[in-house]
Amino acid sequence: MTKDHAGEWGMDIDQWDWVPGVGVIATLEYGEAVGRPEAMSYLERWIARNKEKAGQAKVINAIAPFAIFPALYRLTGDESYREEAVRAAEWLVSEAPRTREEAFEHTVTENVAFAEQVWADTVFMAVLFLARTAAMVGDEVYAKEAQRQVLIHLRLLEDTDSGVLFHGWNCGSRDHMSAARWTRANAWIAAGVPLILKETEPLIPAPGELRERYARLMEALVRFQQDDGLWSTVMDRPNYYRETSGSAGIAYGLLKAMDGGLIPYERRFKEAADRALQAISPFIADDGTVGGVSGGTPVMESVEAYDRVPIYPTLYGQGLVLMLLAESIRQEGDERD
Repeated sequence: MTKDHAGEWGMDIDQWDWVPGVGVIATLEYGEAVGRPEAMSYLERWIARNKEKAGQAKVINAIAPFAIFPALYRLTGDESYREEAVRAAEWLVSEAPRTREEAFEHTVTENVAFAEQVWADTVFMAVLFLARTAAMVGDEVYAKEAQRQVLIHLRLLEDTDSGVLFHGWNCGSRDHMSAARWTRANAWIAAGVPLILKETEPLIPAPGELRERYARLMEALVRFQQDDGLWSTVMDRPNYYRETSGSAGIAYGLLKAMDGGLIPYERRFKEAADRALQAISPFIADDGTVGGVSGGTPVMESVEAYDRVPIYPTLYGQGLVLMLLAESIRQEGDERD
């Protein structure tokens, strides 16, 4: 992530959007999990280089990089991190577009609108930030809204037949559009919810329904893992290509959910995460580049279109794999201790 990829959409770290946002969130996770202070120094320098870009667009996807601000405020005491985080949180709770169900409407930095659409991605890109800001300032209103958004997304996106999530929901047409059980959509919520509840539950308890729905999701996801340890890019289409970023996010979610008590610590969950990590490892090149990552994916016009999304390296692919590796190392260290 530190190489110069200027102008390359998937790997250009010096932008203010969800792609580098996931990259810096993962760098923070790595630094905290394995005790690497140089990761925090890198993030401070990254913000110094890019903070002028932060106000260019008030959209859900552009919130993602702010998720590192609360940790840097605690580390440095620099009030600017706190002030910027609160400013972005106030925009989210007071001004961000919402659907008729009160979900944050998914909005992007590109010149395109997804009116009245709810996407799973929003939970990781914006709600995680809101939860971390709630913990930073001790604000129960932020914490309650973060938990409420998770629950709304779980309700609207759940496929009651399989237990997993659809990519998106259209509030106007009252349907899941192409109705794709897209693996990375599920990964954003699998990975995001344990992090969100870790921040908010010291302030307010999570609704039982939220915990039950999330546990049901994780149970269902394990059933769609393929024999090789990965998930197909659309999880109920085993003939579609295997996808590393979504697989890493689900495996990370399994580890974090067990650690946080959201699902029981059972061999089947641990083995599923371990199998995914083992299967992902061959996709990591000598220079650290992660292969097998599907490109940027809006809700596609058909399920079949997901299998045609091109594969190329991206910062969110790098990030989700880094989070899985770091969490696996951290938990192994805890077991040895």
